[in-house]
Amino acid sequence: MNLDELLQSISRLFLDTAPVIYYVERHPNYFVCLEPLFQRIDAGSVIAVTSPVTLAECLVMPFRLNLLPLQQNFSDLIVMGRNTEFHSLNADIGQRAAELRARYNLTLTDAFQIATALHANCEAFLTNDIALQRVTELRVLTVDELN
Repeated sequence: MNLDELLQSISRLFLDTAPVIYYVERHPNYFVCLEPLFQRIDAGSVIAVTSPVTLAECLVMPFRLNLLPLQQNFSDLIVMGRNTEFHSLNADIGQRAAELRARYNLTLTDAFQIATALHANCEAFLTNDIALQRVTELRVLTVDELN
């Protein structure tokens, strides 16, 4: 399925950590398929949604390696990117995360990510964790599907 077909009914897309890392770090296998998606986000045809979990996970290695420009690149994209909404965690998201974690045996970070996507009315969730496709409350897409 091509990108246009995948995004046909998606106006709000949650970005999990892996796709953001692949794009910002220009991953040799995934950057080419993610670049058109991020161009659509920049153009406003898709709204990206992110969370503090995405930010924290993306910043681990740049902090560990003291890569200040990479830290800034991640922060700029995740928190202030064009046509990107950064949603903070709150009590409703915490409660929904607990329900999702109980129902699907998700990790706490994955439960927070899915709960945030649902709270932000996303139609889809982009990840590279195929195991998250067991969640039925929203469409879970993998980066591999964009290839």
